[in-house]
Amino acid sequence: MQDLLYADVWESIARAVPDRLCQIHGERSLTWGMLDARASALARHLWTSGLAPQARIGALLYNGPEYLESYFAAFKVGLTPFNINYRYGPDELTYLLNDAGASALVFHAGFAPLLERIRHQLPSLHHWIAVAEPGITSPDWALDYETLVQVAAGGQTPNRRTLDDTLLMYTGGTTGLPKGVMWRQTDLFAALGGGAVVLHNLGPLVTAAEAGERARSHDVGDIPPPLAVVVAPLMHATGQFTGLSGLTLAGTLVYLPSRRFDPVELWSEVERVQANLLSIVGMAFATPMLEALRAHPGRWDLSCLKRIVSSGTIWSAENKRGLLEQLPRLTLIDTLGSSEALGLGLSTSTAESGLHTARFAGGPLTAVFREDGRRVQPGSGERGYLAVSGPIPLGYHKDPERSARTFRVLEGRRWSLPGDWATVEADGTIALLGRGSQVINSGGEKVFPEEVEEVIKRHEGVRDAAIVGLPDPRFGETICAVVELEPGASLTLEQLSAHVKQSLAAYKAPRRLLLAAVARQPNGKLDYAAIRARALASVC
Repeated sequence: MQDLLYADVWESIARAVPDRLCQIHGERSLTWGMLDARASALARHLWTSGLAPQARIGALLYNGPEYLESYFAAFKVGLTPFNINYRYGPDELTYLLNDAGASALVFHAGFAPLLERIRHQLPSLHHWIAVAEPGITSPDWALDYETLVQVAAGGQTPNRRTLDDTLLMYTGGTTGLPKGVMWRQTDLFAALGGGAVVLHNLGPLVTAAEAGERARSHDVGDIPPPLAVVVAPLMHATGQFTGLSGLTLAGTLVYLPSRRFDPVELWSEVERVQANLLSIVGMAFATPMLEALRAHPGRWDLSCLKRIVSSGTIWSAENKRGLLEQLPRLTLIDTLGSSEALGLGLSTSTAESGLHTARFAGGPLTAVFREDGRRVQPGSGERGYLAVSGPIPLGYHKDPERSARTFRVLEGRRWSLPGDWATVEADGTIALLGRGSQVINSGGEKVFPEEVEEVIKRHEGVRDAAIVGLPDPRFGETICAVVELEPGASLTLEQLSAHVKQSLAAYKAPRRLLLAAVARQPNGKLDYAAIRARALASVC
């Protein structure tokens, strides 16, 4: 496979099938030709605004056509797009935008009041582009997105694309602060399959022109393209990487009309657009999806749906079994990966096959290494860090120390070790054990205890605090706060939650509260094992 750039591939597809639907969002439908024209218009604006090659452009957007459209525009003129968690509060948002060195921001107009509060703290950000929403117009300090992309076709954009063009994928860091994973486009393109279609024995694309040729073959029925409902947010790796891959396969991406996940709406949309693929994040989506199917037997004709793909968190065998009982023709694909390590493992389930939780077949570039760098042998029972080689990120943006820990040279080649512990069974199956740190994974969102603890300690009535994750049937883990109060103070869960939400994203606020002394080790560090055991006994 040659090194390929997304803009070259997508432009080839747009030339080949300009009238094919590319993105659907409720009643809005955009063709490939429209995507290319709108992205080109935005790209020309970004270029004429004086943005230098590799300048960073952020996307503070909900799911919708504008997300990947703005990425396409950035790719066209050699800019670096990056994702922003739309749940972030002012502190987190300020940090991320300054860490990225953002020069431009595309945002939904509803975020204007939040951005207005922090604009003075963002010295490098000078280009603001607002996507209007129903009843919400663009602020006077921002340009209107739709006006820019409706500029008549024509004009030139510079050919500033290079094989070193990048994409930043922000994810949680060990301190709770978001960290930007630096992907070269060519490496990410290859890591996501390079346009290969395994079910039809098609290997990775060799040239960008080949993408257009394959797209034309879709129209005569040789290879049905993906018609994928992207349920996961595009701001997260699961949703965004699904979107990038779907467009590379000349497919159609579908976004749910509502911003709050509604399984009834999801199944209705699958039926309406005749989707053949769903992208989700484990139990946070899969549990209510199954509940809706059981509550409304026979309501939807879902014979069109062929595959559900999940990544980012645990997907239980019990839920998979329930979905297959409802939709026996489905293939369920549970992928193991992260923002900095794609293709760690895969688990495929059908009505005829076995069902597993956290058991994966490793790929040819996957291994498990002990802390001393020695490879774990199958069936040895040894635990180690899961690793993948091949096309991997350049490192973490502005964090050489963490880059050195995660991206290591072992056995003479470079590997990504994102921190997942695993064992290797005798048959080569990877058994995932979890992260070695205290990170809490709640519905695919990473919550780092230290970050929340520090906010809680700012409350005048709190003497000490600890955050632990407790089992939750839907979200995998839920956040429990163990709080030691000052003498005479009182605190309710509602008050604590409101206090945390003043500084952090709402999903980081505790869902459980235990008022008790906080256990610490002799060295003064929190004794998380003892704290979690007490929380389990008292709260669950």
